[in-house]
Amino acid sequence: MQRILITSALPYINGIKHLGNLAGSMLPADLYARFWRMRGAEVLYICATDEHGTPAELAAADAGQDVRAYCDEQYEVQRKACAGFDLSFDYFGRSSNAPNAHLTQHFADVLEDNGLLEERVSEQVYSIDDKRFLPDRYVQGTCPHCGYEKARGDQCDDCGRVLDPVDLIEPYSTISGSKNLEVRETRHLFLRQSKMQGRVREWIETATDWPPLARSIALKWLDEGLQDRAITRDLGWGIPVLRHGKPRPGFENKVFYVWFDAPIEYIGATVERAKAGEGDWERWWRTDKGATDVTYVQFMGKDNVAFHTVSFPITILGSEEPWKTVDKLKAFNWVTWYDGKFSTSQKRGIFMDQALELVPSDMWRWHLMANAPESADAAFTLEHFQSTVNKDLADVFGNFVNRITRFATAKMQGKVPEGGEAGLLEAKLAEELTHRLSALTGHFEAMDFRKAMAETRAIWAMGNEYLAEAAPWTTIKIDADAAALSVRTALNMVVISAIIAQPVIPDAAAKVLDAMGVPLTNRKWPDARDTALLDALPVGLPFRPPDVLFAKITDEDIEAWGQRFGAGK
Repeated sequence: MQRILITSALPYINGIKHLGNLAGSMLPADLYARFWRMRGAEVLYICATDEHGTPAELAAADAGQDVRAYCDEQYEVQRKACAGFDLSFDYFGRSSNAPNAHLTQHFADVLEDNGLLEERVSEQVYSIDDKRFLPDRYVQGTCPHCGYEKARGDQCDDCGRVLDPVDLIEPYSTISGSKNLEVRETRHLFLRQSKMQGRVREWIETATDWPPLARSIALKWLDEGLQDRAITRDLGWGIPVLRHGKPRPGFENKVFYVWFDAPIEYIGATVERAKAGEGDWERWWRTDKGATDVTYVQFMGKDNVAFHTVSFPITILGSEEPWKTVDKLKAFNWVTWYDGKFSTSQKRGIFMDQALELVPSDMWRWHLMANAPESADAAFTLEHFQSTVNKDLADVFGNFVNRITRFATAKMQGKVPEGGEAGLLEAKLAEELTHRLSALTGHFEAMDFRKAMAETRAIWAMGNEYLAEAAPWTTIKIDADAAALSVRTALNMVVISAIIAQPVIPDAAAKVLDAMGVPLTNRKWPDARDTALLDALPVGLPFRPPDVLFAKITDEDIEAWGQRFGAGK
């Protein structure tokens, strides 16, 4: 049995995630997990909320809450939204829980023991009015290179240059707008990434299986030369900086940087799961405890790639301990909102909880994966969403299921008929089905989700095309056996179509398979070599037409939603 460990980038605790976040990590990871479970693999899909850092502190203050209470509340909000989208996590943890703290402190200890951590004094912008050091992205000002007036302290979004906040002209705090800033010295722990440059490059080039986007981003960072990076921050909310279990002198008011501890939470969440009585975490993460046969697959947006292909691997490899490293990393471009950015902070676009108020989750799941941002950014528009859902789900899949099940109920007494022997038309269908199922399986294995959705739709369309050619409603008047044969064949195509739909539209697929009387044990991924696929349903098996699977989205819906969410803005 194959063992597959899957992680998707942790959703940040501050605010419900938008559709772009969903499409770039959690949703494709869910499809991949469902696919491999259907093939009989042992799958562990891990995710968690990312709860540390300045944004959580500020959001809690704005809400008038203690930061822990705020995170407790927001965790439940995020968990509910993920459940609403049928994300099939095996465990959904929290980076603020104890296992992540213990692991983060452990990794810091062993990295320092191995000469990869050291204390350094650096300069950082301090806001006198806010009474705090400002993370780079909380400083804005005029770019010294292009004159853009809203450049962030880490990067100018206009010219793309990487910046240092001390280089900005007329900088100000984005927290309060105050310009009462000064540069102060502060002491931090630095991860000596430069020492691991050769080790990481060798690992990437010899031990990983990554699509081009992820590999190109990682190698670009290496080609530019890895820079040592501070892994602590002057904050009150986060994991305390200890040294072998004791407070570190001078670091009493500091915590580990969220980008150091967040990826470690993949392991931490698995430990949480084990402490809850759900299995042994070490057999997934420790190669000396059985993880050598695990295939580890990560999913994330392109902005997270550098940390997962360089910084986190440095933590793992630099520990010199037998930890499991990532084998495959699937990175995604952006989903944009009418060619602009989705924005959590500016509430631009549709967010997960709002989406579920409009239509069922299956519709969003299908559209986002049929238009997955794999090779380039993908623009989301309500008009395109309407077109995709109505054509693919209602007109192709839903129409096929509805036409044949209702006809068979009326003319075949709601039972799978026997009919005659398969003919040339059925042989042609079987040959094409074999080819397409093989291609579909390959696309899922390669994590090519757009291609997988296109192949899924093509198989659904085969059912409609077969019905149009077999025309049992006409044949039944002159050849009852031939009509029964085409009905039986089409009903088997309904089942196959629903089975392959399970990874992407699980609710609708379950409705069809339940209506067709297919037991749970028979809902596994179909083997393209199985010559009995089109004759698998037992003759006489009772079934019923499922309720309407997909109500069409109307022009009136689109107009109302556009006004509500500021379409085109």
